[in-house]
Amino acid sequence: MKMIYGSTNINKVKDIKSIIKAHGADIEVISLKDINFTEEIEENGQTFEENSEIKAIAVKQFCEKNEIEYDIITTDDAGLCVNCLNGEPGVYSARYAGQNATQKENLEKLLRKIEETQDIERKAKFVCVLTSFLKDGIKIISRGECYGKIAKEIKTLGGLTYSPVFIPERYEVPMGELSAEEYENAHNHRDKAFSQLLKQLELHGQK
Repeated sequence: MKMIYGSTNINKVKDIKSIIKAHGADIEVISLKDINFTEEIEENGQTFEENSEIKAIAVKQFCEKNEIEYDIITTDDAGLCVNCLNGEPGVYSARYAGQNATQKENLEKLLRKIEETQDIERKAKFVCVLTSFLKDGIKIISRGECYGKIAKEIKTLGGLTYSPVFIPERYEVPMGELSAEEYENAHNHRDKAFSQLLKQLELHGQK
């Protein structure tokens, strides 16, 4: 099965390939860079589901226009949702402090907004929503979540935007401070979403 995955990010594509391999699925992953997709996509949805679908439709139309063959197109939208902020930053996770905000600026804004909040009220979750189109037009939506809380200070920058402050359940330090093996176990919202997708593909006789 040939999957066009809606990203040009090498690390994200590598991550997806590892997840698929771990599930034993026979899927070839092709990135947007591989199909020369360079269009700007305006992600103006109000939910992860809406933004994920906006991207999937754009890639689908590009493939049809350029006669690019595929078995499935999959795109995602992901972000952090903090309970005491009514789900913020949510779909604005990458630009929480502004359109071209740095990782540190986004983190500082988040911590500033909850600096008076007690530990028990700092619960949060990472969310990943996948939208997939099969070549026969069937649409599949899958969602994965991983839970934790927000730390009171920023640790080592890098990785996911909020990994320096997100403490996963069953851990005592932010995700960015975990070992590689621990990180893989904790960074599982995308893995959960893909697990759902693969199960649904089986139901459609596509796996």
